[in-house]
Amino acid sequence: MENFFLICFGVGLSLSVLAVFAGTGHLHLGHIRLGHFHGGKAGGHGLMSAFNGFTLPAFLCWFGGTGYLMERSGIWSMALILLFAIISGTAGASLVYALLFKILMPRERELRREDTEMTGVVARVSDQIRAGGTGEILFSQMGARKSAAARSEDGSPIARDAEVLVLRYERGIAYVRTWDEVHGLKEVSGHPALSD
Repeated sequence: MENFFLICFGVGLSLSVLAVFAGTGHLHLGHIRLGHFHGGKAGGHGLMSAFNGFTLPAFLCWFGGTGYLMERSGIWSMALILLFAIISGTAGASLVYALLFKILMPRERELRREDTEMTGVVARVSDQIRAGGTGEILFSQMGARKSAAARSEDGSPIARDAEVLVLRYERGIAYVRTWDEVHGLKEVSGHPALSD
């Protein structure tokens, strides 16, 4: 039994390390698929499986480690060793499940197009946009500070620290106008790119 526990520990530890580095939540063993989930939901049905590529290796690791140590001590009966090994494995798997799927995964979400849409973003010019040239803008998006290459939509220069509005975004370049100019265009010409 000592070898059995040691093999369980080794396999569990190896699969745990593999799961961490692979970053996947599913484990394929031949034709058996364990705990497959997509977007934080097991099998796509809205329920998260407790049996997945993170918790099963954790169970094996804790089960095997506890069983091996208790077996080596030589003072426990096999029934008690199995009982404590199962309890330990379940506790280890439960800890991993709680950490990953109750604390970390609920904060994950899929990005939508609107989350990274550049048109309509208000930004500040961080590197002057010269006439017909390219500068840089700074803006906040999804709680992070970001920068992008920028050009004036009409080719006019825009001074550093000017507040601008992104009118369109093409091939990694934001085409902008100053905030004051945008309000003037809305009032005078009803510019289509500026309509609400």
